[in-house]
Amino acid sequence: MVMIEKFIRGYPIRSYECDKNGQLRLITLLNIFQDAADSHANEMGVGYDFCRSKGLAWVGSNYHIKISRLPKWHESIKIITWPCEERRLGAIRDFRVEDEQGNTIITAASQWILIDFGKKRPVSLREHLPEYQIISERALETSFDKLPDPVQISTQVTFKVRYDDIDVNKHINNAVYPLWATEAVDDNFRLSHSPQEIEIAFKKEGHYGEVVETRTEMDGLTSLHSICAVSDGRELARIRINWANIES
Repeated sequence: MVMIEKFIRGYPIRSYECDKNGQLRLITLLNIFQDAADSHANEMGVGYDFCRSKGLAWVGSNYHIKISRLPKWHESIKIITWPCEERRLGAIRDFRVEDEQGNTIITAASQWILIDFGKKRPVSLREHLPEYQIISERALETSFDKLPDPVQISTQVTFKVRYDDIDVNKHINNAVYPLWATEAVDDNFRLSHSPQEIEIAFKKEGHYGEVVETRTEMDGLTSLHSICAVSDGRELARIRINWANIES
């Protein structure tokens, strides 16, 4: 059995990774999580290259993220990630983001399913991966609760899936879905609020050239989103966001 340690990597925050307030863009945060997870999986011998050689792929099914504050331009952050739980068909990986003073500013938990890439079906971890020792510590305790379907729809916004939205697995990159969700709230609300807690359930693959619709229900400082393909109505993702006022 392979013994592992937490994966730690520093990231400087660059200007083109920030929004108009100089804060790290949400899509970049999700991509940093994916980068750190992939790098650690490769070190563990269960990453992209190994899985591809076996006809397998890791597919994200859930994220739960809590944000104390988003880092700003010129800051350097430290990403710490580790696999903390293993299930028959998937694994839980947690993340912690620290600022330069060592303060925890973001915590996150993610759930990943191992699939047979050709059949698009989940497979058993222990039957297909080398054994490794998990680190049974949680950055964020969560059970990835089922998210409700939006009912009182306040906005419906469509987006076309761009070439740059597609990842190496030939479908929409997971980081794009929360971007579509945050773009689908009222403009004035979005300009004065920032995500504080985000829950994401990924459901179906989306593909290049498709048109997707984001249906949004607002309830005070909470938004609920269902993102569906317009062509056949299949739901690609469901997202719940708790917002906080941006301090002026």
